[in-house]
Amino acid sequence: MNALLGYWGHAEPETLATQLSRALAAVPTLPHTFNLPDAQTGFVVWGSQIRAERKDTALTASFSAAALPGERDVRIVAQSHSLQLQRAAMGRGTLYWTRQKNLVWFATHLRLLLPLLDEVKISTPGVYGYACFSYCPTPLTPLKNVFTVPAGATGTFQSKPGNAAVLEVHWSKPNTDWQESLQPQRVEQNASPQLRKLLTQAIQTQLADQPREPVGVFLSGGLDSAITAALLARAGVQVRAYTLDFGDYGVSELPHAERVASFLNIPLTKVDASPARIKDALLATAQALDVPYGDGVTVPLYLLNQAARRDCAVVFNGEGGDQLFGGWTNKPLIASDVYEAVQPNGTDFGRDYLRTFHRLHGYEAEVFQDEVRAEVAAIDPQLWLTEALENLFTPTLLHRLRRANLMLKGAQNIQPRATQLSLAFDLAVRTPFCDPALTRWTFQVANDLFLRESHEKYLLKRAVELWLPSDIVWREKRGMGVPLTPWCLGPLWRTVGEWLQPSVLRDEGLWQEDLALRLATGKLSGQLQGRRIGECLWLLLMWQVWRKAVLQEDFQRSSLQPFLLPAKFWQWRMNRA
Repeated sequence: MNALLGYWGHAEPETLATQLSRALAAVPTLPHTFNLPDAQTGFVVWGSQIRAERKDTALTASFSAAALPGERDVRIVAQSHSLQLQRAAMGRGTLYWTRQKNLVWFATHLRLLLPLLDEVKISTPGVYGYACFSYCPTPLTPLKNVFTVPAGATGTFQSKPGNAAVLEVHWSKPNTDWQESLQPQRVEQNASPQLRKLLTQAIQTQLADQPREPVGVFLSGGLDSAITAALLARAGVQVRAYTLDFGDYGVSELPHAERVASFLNIPLTKVDASPARIKDALLATAQALDVPYGDGVTVPLYLLNQAARRDCAVVFNGEGGDQLFGGWTNKPLIASDVYEAVQPNGTDFGRDYLRTFHRLHGYEAEVFQDEVRAEVAAIDPQLWLTEALENLFTPTLLHRLRRANLMLKGAQNIQPRATQLSLAFDLAVRTPFCDPALTRWTFQVANDLFLRESHEKYLLKRAVELWLPSDIVWREKRGMGVPLTPWCLGPLWRTVGEWLQPSVLRDEGLWQEDLALRLATGKLSGQLQGRRIGECLWLLLMWQVWRKAVLQEDFQRSSLQPFLLPAKFWQWRMNRA
């Protein structure tokens, strides 16, 4: 376990001691403690990836997901009259906080704060954000009165001068690193070798402490993970690749992963991701994630980390490549100038970007129970996108989208969930696409080098085309093909019913009781068909699993419920109705 719990501010000593004892009782392993004398300030630390020390009149702590000394994904500085909570822009480390009168509690894991709350209550904005994005948008969490430090932000808490019992907090979020150049690099022949050099330097930096130790790499068969594997092979380290085997379900990426591993001459471990194993790992995955993430890739990634831990202590992945180089998911937005030509003021841009998440935004009346629906009616989810979509730092469309993807889909979803899943097995997780120098450089390149005709990631592909088979570099990619809809409507149908049956949803008080059945039969909306059915069912399922695994909550189940009958029966009946 690698985690930190801390406190700062003012409270009655007896109250503080009681709260701290309650929090520590929930964690079975013994921690290291750090305190400031004559001040109610302290850290409780578990694991080797948290570095904490007391120096003079300050306590400092930092966390690196990669377990590299020079990286600080989370940084905390506590003094008697001030506290700073900071997260790096990529969002790889998480940091939560809550306030009880004049005492601030903070932790790297949400669950460490649960024993300190007077009442654990679901946040309506938090669950609505989750329904829109498949994650809770910062600074929200799924719980009332618990917040997350946004990626790239610093929160400074201070005792008010002349009145130590009154606290003030100020937030700053400068991020001028991700700023489009006014004189970008436009020459492909110059940019391509520069990119190769930066990728090589990134991997060398991340291998500095691994001269002989074997490392793992998660290999999907897609371009980004293949590049990461190629960089490791070229660096001459011992490397073993791990890939998912979904068996007979979905469109298999396994042949592409095997092709890359064979080309690079590295051993490949196939990890069984059958429905039975997915079902068995649900609760463990939700507990490892700590907060709900509704993407279907989470449980398979848990299984990859579990397999890799048997062989190595450091794993590499290709996460961040799509966001950094303009991947396929936003190709329609990147390729079109309609938004700037027809909507020069960007009046509909936030709405259209919101649609790229393909979740439950726009279906509030069909999704939520009456009381919750009334609350969410006053919430505009586009406000959660405003900062990321502003064009102050990135005036052109492509760079604007890249910056937004890094801040939203990367820093609030992909990166933190990857870290949490690796931490569950005490693995350090690294990726060349989070290298700060590489990230800054991409904003100094002309946007037409990212998208050329129908080729997304054009410059990246040209830079690495001699490192990998051409059919891997230039093939069309559609993301990791997790077969959610075949699973949910087939072998996991009863599991879906266990978690999403009407009595459970009715008892919870958030979702309409027949929501899962309407989703499964395609009757919620004509737009939610095919793969979208599985994505939305999985979103709901992982929310319920998280409540059980982390909050230890459960809801009334009925022995007679519609999921006892197969999905095909309900599809037939709904079509006849």
